[in-house]
Amino acid sequence: MEKRISGTTTLLALIGSPVEHSGSPAMHNYSFEKLGLDYAYMAFEIKEDQVGEFLDAARLLKIRGFNVTMPCKMEVARQVDELSPAAQIMGASNTVVNENGKLIGHNTDGVGFVKNLAEHGVSVKDKTITLMGGGGAGTAIFVQLALDGASKIHVFNRKGANFEKLEKIAKKILEFAPECKIQVCDMADKKALYKSIGESDILVNATNVGMKPNEKGTMIQDTSVYREDLVVAEIIYNPKETRMMREAKEAGVKCVVGGKGMLLWQGAEAFHLFTGQEMPVEDVKAKFFAQ
Repeated sequence: MEKRISGTTTLLALIGSPVEHSGSPAMHNYSFEKLGLDYAYMAFEIKEDQVGEFLDAARLLKIRGFNVTMPCKMEVARQVDELSPAAQIMGASNTVVNENGKLIGHNTDGVGFVKNLAEHGVSVKDKTITLMGGGGAGTAIFVQLALDGASKIHVFNRKGANFEKLEKIAKKILEFAPECKIQVCDMADKKALYKSIGESDILVNATNVGMKPNEKGTMIQDTSVYREDLVVAEIIYNPKETRMMREAKEAGVKCVVGGKGMLLWQGAEAFHLFTGQEMPVEDVKAKFFAQ
């Protein structure tokens, strides 16, 4: 990498805390090298109360853009100059582009999920979708599904503060996608959940149930809800195949989509926003996502 650094090299970054575990720097720098682009991507440990200082530094140093991880997504959305529709609805940004000192916040998580489905031949347009989980990733998916033309979305979440937040977000979505019918439902109501799945084209698990080290978990106890033409999608990528995915396949579901591709495609979307070019996805997939 040091051979590529020059006096004209453009800086990109990841901010948040912690950031040392992130695979983003390796993925982006590998892509820059593959395409011969004069960019470098670094990770910076930034706490929530340091966001304002970092934004000033980004303008001063002409950092072209940066990704944002927890706990800074909401604070970044509050302080940037402009937000994309998805970031505006969510009140959270995971990608910021610096357009000559004007910082524009985006959220690529939902885009990553939708593109991962598309890679498996699944379009969300005009589809009925059951989404389990309305946390950070779930909310991003929820918003993007509506913006990309889903006809009906049932979001199931536990009752509490986040439930009320989801109801508010549902109202905001209608300003951008008034044709989408949205219902926020209680996760504890299994009868309603299974009824919704029966009426849906796509089932999405956006909870952490089934993630290592608790890979024996699943949100679906009654496997009779699975059917051949139902698309079953996960956001979990560790393990690569969750119990929900395995049981869906065993029940005859033809299209079962894992969560690893969402990571790849949200990164690819950020790459395009930063550089205007397409990430060499097949090369990145082979190097970082083959396992």
